[in-house]
Amino acid sequence: MKPAPFAYHKAHSLDDAVALLAANKDARLLAGGQSLIATLNMRLSAPSMLIDINGIGGLDGIALENGMVKIGALARHAQAERSDVIAQHAPLIARAMPHIAHVAIRNRGTLGGSIAFADPAAELPACLLALDGEVEATGPKGKRTIKAADFFKGLFETALSPDEMLTAIRVPAADEDTRIGFAELARRHGDYAIVGLAATARASGKGLSDVRLAYFGVGDMPVRAKKAEAALEKGDVEAAVKALDLDPQDDVQATAAVKKHLAGVLLRRVAAQLTEAR
Repeated sequence: MKPAPFAYHKAHSLDDAVALLAANKDARLLAGGQSLIATLNMRLSAPSMLIDINGIGGLDGIALENGMVKIGALARHAQAERSDVIAQHAPLIARAMPHIAHVAIRNRGTLGGSIAFADPAAELPACLLALDGEVEATGPKGKRTIKAADFFKGLFETALSPDEMLTAIRVPAADEDTRIGFAELARRHGDYAIVGLAATARASGKGLSDVRLAYFGVGDMPVRAKKAEAALEKGDVEAAVKALDLDPQDDVQATAAVKKHLAGVLLRRVAAQLTEAR
């Protein structure tokens, strides 16, 4: 299939893009286009205008600022894979990157686009939630910060207003007590995960504290398993598996029962990762 007709505008500044969004409520932003082009071709999306933001300077940086890793919306997945800043200060994102689709897609796809698209089976939204990160949104009234816990609202739905665009994400920089874990199960490498888990914790004596378990592929958005987090902080992995408070639905990849079982499998794997020193 081919997309429905649309107007095209290449934005040359952030103000230009925001003004176009404000004037065209059903416009869509074109960054990497790795998800958008597919939905256009299948006519799952039919915007009146595409606003190409690739010409806007300053939106592709990756830097350590005030104890936070700031990643510009236009930073490509491949760029993040090669980033020393992410490898050292955001190791959970570094560990997740090779699982995202395939090399050709990672060369064009953007981190901002993945977060804004909010696919419930995608890796980066879950990572942002596990890291207790935040999103920088820019609109006609200026910039505002949205915590990851408040950003994802449902299936492909976020807290962004129609006239706002995601301009950066920020996550706390890791330190020597930071522990991370990541695992997913897919039919083949690069496919969407049947179930995935991104996790963070802090080393506390011989145990863990501040455990955050963010699952993807088990609901209409990334979800934390808070009862399991509490059990894992007590050092009881099997109790954490039994406490998993997830409510997955059947889909084309697996039944709800299979997903629930696989969530437990991943929890055991990730729990072992969380005990490893950086």
